[in-house]
Amino acid sequence: MEIRLLHGAAIAPYLDDLARLRLTVFREFPYLYDGAAQDEADALSTYAESGRSLVVLALDGGHVVGASCGQPLVDAAVELQQPFLAQGQDPNSVYFFGESALLPAYRGRGLGVRFFIERESYAHKLAEFDYCAFCAVERPAGHPLRPLDYRPLHGFWRNRGFLHQPSLRTAQRWRDLDDQEQSTKILSFWLKALPV
Repeated sequence: MEIRLLHGAAIAPYLDDLARLRLTVFREFPYLYDGAAQDEADALSTYAESGRSLVVLALDGGHVVGASCGQPLVDAAVELQQPFLAQGQDPNSVYFFGESALLPAYRGRGLGVRFFIERESYAHKLAEFDYCAFCAVERPAGHPLRPLDYRPLHGFWRNRGFLHQPSLRTAQRWRDLDDQEQSTKILSFWLKALPV
């Protein structure tokens, strides 16, 4: 297993791999995402365009099996910045953790922890940010496609020092696997103060 840290333009050659990984992993509950590879690659291109971005790649035999992304919130989509602006918080003070995706066969090996450690370390090293933040989709406990063995990651995130901020919310649209049309999903944020 190889862990590789990439920044800015060095991410561009991996955009298609990242898109395929996202399309595979985010089909699972709770995202149930049914998207297109080109749309994913376009959305992920902001990481290649940001000089302060980070992609943590997990490779096995040269194949991307996991990835975790981060960038300054001000370099991310406007709908991710808006909840902070609405509460009078400066998006310039936040390093945003984007997608983390890991193929099922590689879970339970500590890679999820490593993804958080690498992103937090990089955000701290930049010495420009007060907080790290990410958002996660909200689904009802009784959702019909929720697997019986599904375990939410809330405890894992709390153990990493993140606090749920349910008042910081954004909305995104995508088509669920069991739907014909796109629908609006609510995502709420989790924050962690970076050490001074």
